[in-house]
Amino acid sequence: MTKIKSVSAIEILDSRGRPTLLVTCRLVDGTVGRASVPSGASTGGAEALELRDNDPARYGGYGCLKAMGHVNNDINVHIAGSNFETQADLDHALIELDGTPNKSRLGANAILGVSLAFARTVAIQQNIELYQYFAGLSGQSATLPRPMINLFSGGIHGGQQTAIQDIQLVVPNVDTVQRTLEVISDVYRAAAKRASERYDMRLLTADEGGLAPPFQSSTDMFVEAVASIEDAGYTPDEDVVLTVDVAASHFYEGSKYHIDGEILDSDAMTDRIAEWCEQFPVISVEDGLADTDWDAWQGLYKQIGDDTMVLGDDLLCTNPERIQRAIDTRSANSLLLKVNQIGTLTEALRAYQLAREAGWQVVVSARSGETEDDWLADLATGVAGDYIKVGSITQSERLAKYNRLLVLENETDLTLASG
Repeated sequence: MTKIKSVSAIEILDSRGRPTLLVTCRLVDGTVGRASVPSGASTGGAEALELRDNDPARYGGYGCLKAMGHVNNDINVHIAGSNFETQADLDHALIELDGTPNKSRLGANAILGVSLAFARTVAIQQNIELYQYFAGLSGQSATLPRPMINLFSGGIHGGQQTAIQDIQLVVPNVDTVQRTLEVISDVYRAAAKRASERYDMRLLTADEGGLAPPFQSSTDMFVEAVASIEDAGYTPDEDVVLTVDVAASHFYEGSKYHIDGEILDSDAMTDRIAEWCEQFPVISVEDGLADTDWDAWQGLYKQIGDDTMVLGDDLLCTNPERIQRAIDTRSANSLLLKVNQIGTLTEALRAYQLAREAGWQVVVSARSGETEDDWLADLATGVAGDYIKVGSITQSERLAKYNRLLVLENETDLTLASG
């Protein structure tokens, strides 16, 4: 029986030094589980609302005392003493209690914290690994996701020195997480050496641990990524390939894209992306266009969608309605799954199922504001995500997820997703 005794929350700090929530779930049989909630910097307009205090005298307005109070009071009073047979039962109760379309009353951070803490607590109660619990929810056979690892950052993750946000690396033809991390480490060190020599810079990293040299243009990020792969002794497009998070909504103004000193319309921005895909070994383009530029997304899909993942993050916001629209209009072929964009595990899994039914690939993603909690690695494994996008191979909040994948690889018979 999964009868809740209580839920409670405290404020903790995320990787940007901003408050977030750590939620504890206690069952009447004595089982206890905890989970912490991530926070994004690059957020889509359709995301569920992350409730902040907006008190400038405390953490610059980023405090979470209101959301914490909602867990400790409203939510706890509503669900304490109740028996929930399934994750969906618990999540639907939270959604109904909030009563808003974007979780703005209680806060998506409060609701997700309870949803995740309940999941971990039930897994502990059932004496199963968390990834097995997620596999049961999704109906999938668990598979280790292939890491998509940050190398260079710009945009709001890296101080705006370039418009586009991230260049990531994928190692497509190895069969272990261990070997993937070895290859990425080689390339990262080569890139750091090149950055020091070319830009005379000390090792500066962005929110997710990516290197952030003062590139002259977005194209330079691609050039340096390829050169770093070669300097590390690998062959681009064979041993290591690239993915890019353009995060175009952040430089979209007045129906134009302001990038690298140029002002491009939607067609020109689409052509620019297609040129990058032709010139460099790019297998995935995330948020190549703004999240409101729907017609242009259809054009981008037509240009590159046969050979490249057209990956929606801000466009889709892990929201089933937006995913269905993208399916119907052929605007994307891949989903970036961020649970806190929608606010509960049940809703996120519905988004996942929609994407899978359409034949899409799924990338399970962390946020720029993360904690050392490793539940994301279990989620990506349990739902058999094609890729996991966590950040770079530095910083403990990123490494916690990679290290969890290494544990799963060494202690189970799980295999790595195909490249």
